[in-house]
Amino acid sequence: MSLETQKELESAYVMHTFARKPVEFVRGQGMLLYDAEGREYLDFLSGIGVVSLGHSNPALVAALQRQDEKLLHVSNYYYVEGRGEVARTLSGLLNACVAEADRTPWKSFFTNSGAESNECAIKLARLYAKKRAEAQVRAQGGDDAAAAAAREGAPRTVVTLQKSFHGRTLATLAATAQPAKQEAFQPLPGGFVATPANDVEALERLFADRGADICAVMVECIQGESGVHPCTPEFLAKVRELTERTGALMICDEVQCGIYRCGTYPFGFQHFGVQPDIVSMAKGIGSGIPMGVCAARAQVADAFDPGDHGTTFGGSCLAVVAAACVLDRLGAEGVPERIADVGDYLQQSLADVVGVAGVRGIGLMVACDLDEGIDAHDVVNRGLEAGLVLNATGPSTLRFLPPLVCERRHVDVLVERLAKLLS
Repeated sequence: MSLETQKELESAYVMHTFARKPVEFVRGQGMLLYDAEGREYLDFLSGIGVVSLGHSNPALVAALQRQDEKLLHVSNYYYVEGRGEVARTLSGLLNACVAEADRTPWKSFFTNSGAESNECAIKLARLYAKKRAEAQVRAQGGDDAAAAAAREGAPRTVVTLQKSFHGRTLATLAATAQPAKQEAFQPLPGGFVATPANDVEALERLFADRGADICAVMVECIQGESGVHPCTPEFLAKVRELTERTGALMICDEVQCGIYRCGTYPFGFQHFGVQPDIVSMAKGIGSGIPMGVCAARAQVADAFDPGDHGTTFGGSCLAVVAAACVLDRLGAEGVPERIADVGDYLQQSLADVVGVAGVRGIGLMVACDLDEGIDAHDVVNRGLEAGLVLNATGPSTLRFLPPLVCERRHVDVLVERLAKLLS
């Protein structure tokens, strides 16, 4: 089927929620994509940070084929082979930067996407606040009426950061502090308040004014959709200090920056010296298979009872196999360090390109701002003609999220072609 026919069909029968680029990819291998006409492209977007093992990774393909021949889905009414092992692995990875004597187990709820993982995190934080308030009253000898009143009056506000992105469901959109994305869908669920990223004084004022009503602070340690903007260690340390002081929870949205995307460590927050209470993840953990996780320290996770939350497809047989393969491959000796090294090389190489005004990021989560007068969206479109899959997060910002199999030689090709596009 031709590209023109595909365009006509999608125009007639697919909702117009994306402004698609004029290309139809039909095959991939490693860092490369191929369109319907056989043209080759170097992929520096990886399905928006998803295809962590590269396209058609042989180990992943083989694992999925073996599982496909055995069993695809049985639902969460039953145990699923390998799911407990994946959850145990994640618990270890979440504790990777914690002294062994201080480690506590993490428990996982498996989802299908980042938005679902964040929905779970929000629900868990509010439920935990209610049960904590009730437990405190009962510990002081309060009766059922006092306990019910404590639950009703428990903190329920979730603090998020301006310019954040947590998803497009109604609740996660309400948590996404970008008015332009919210306006068309008002009224949105309440219970969210935004504060500027990296403004310690504003955060302190917010807690001074409303701390008694705050049940959680949800942060992306590196904001991806806004153009790869890291939080400062000082700001994140203050989030941790204030939440611990008030009994609120710290939630780290690791949907984009987690699963070795930043190199060196499994998760982005581990680069900043903080340890959250809840972590949401998705994207790279399935390397193309829809997969997400909301993980929480056991003390917090145990606020959920059977029936409090659920999913039909989350943690399916196929998703579990994909996650197991991804975590095994990316956690292999030397791989996280290689990701960090190639990421540093990417930043250094981009900084030398004429037309690039500034570069920032961690690992293989990188962005560059372009000189005034250069249209990033135009560069993305012309990049396709040059065999590059690129992404713009704004009028002058390019974002780079290549597969985590990216090597220095791929960066060299990118920089050579990008320099011609910007000249």
